[in-house]
Amino acid sequence: MPRKLSTLEDLYVDELKDLYSAEHQILKALPRMMKKANSQELKDAIESHRMETEEQVKRLDRIFKDMGKTATGKKCKAMECIIEEGKELMEKNTEPAVLDAGLIASAQKVEHYEISGYGTARTYAQLLGYDEARDLLQTTLDEEGRTDEKLNGLAESINVEATQTENQH
Repeated sequence: MPRKLSTLEDLYVDELKDLYSAEHQILKALPRMMKKANSQELKDAIESHRMETEEQVKRLDRIFKDMGKTATGKKCKAMECIIEEGKELMEKNTEPAVLDAGLIASAQKVEHYEISGYGTARTYAQLLGYDEARDLLQTTLDEEGRTDEKLNGLAESINVEATQTENQH
């Protein structure tokens, strides 16, 4: 039987476990995305995000340690589905620029999920008086926002390339 969530702290820990699982799933998926990406700019952005994600996991480890809690015990089903959609895209026979456009869209779905989760966890930490955790979560939230902006910039040029493949067919 699943553990009962009776307090905001229970919900906060549950959210942190969800994010922890999501980050580990992302770390596993990013090398595959980088291998499939065609644009060097996109490959570089994915590698940069991989390194950033490793630091985000360390921050979550620190938050759990400071609370005397274990970081495991929950699988983020939403991230599993988002990553599965990305895998399906990568398995299709796709024009290179179109694939890159799809990879960016997949990555942005990941970012938006993370932005939502980290924003929620940061707010819970603030309400619960976990000031250090709040600051760590805000740092990650800021990084996720910058990554999303970077992906928006890449999408502007890569999506144009993808439309040019449309015009060639």
